[in-house]
Amino acid sequence: MAGSDRPAKMGDLIRQVIAQRLEKGLRDPRMGFVTITDVRVTGDLQHASVFYTVYGSDEERADTAAALRAATGLLRTEVGKNITTRLTPTLEFIPDGIPENAAIIDSLLREAQERDSAAAALASTARYAGDEDPYVKPRQIAEDDADDEL
Repeated sequence: MAGSDRPAKMGDLIRQVIAQRLEKGLRDPRMGFVTITDVRVTGDLQHASVFYTVYGSDEERADTAAALRAATGLLRTEVGKNITTRLTPTLEFIPDGIPENAAIIDSLLREAQERDSAAAALASTARYAGDEDPYVKPRQIAEDDADDEL
């Protein structure tokens, strides 16, 4: 399909425009350190979901979310000036769950590493329950047959 990559290109352009505008700064003291992680635009180019992360505490995240909601009109105007579509898409700011997911993955990896080291410690002191090698090898069968014949 020829036009299917247009929303992705538009999303990249919107991400760049919003990031540049946020880098210049907004006159809102509630705004924290924001990173625009992704922008997804609908197929009809009418709506853009802007995913962002905020470095800081939960209070700073809440304040930044309020500042972005307040600045949505200004940012949409900035996007409208810098893109070449007939209509400017509406913007919706959605906090991205990347930091929380990364923390969960880190804790799971740490737990797996602890379990692996505990299993390795048990294996290093483990002893066989029966013979060291309970499996009969073909060479042993030939030797046993030779002994039986004598």
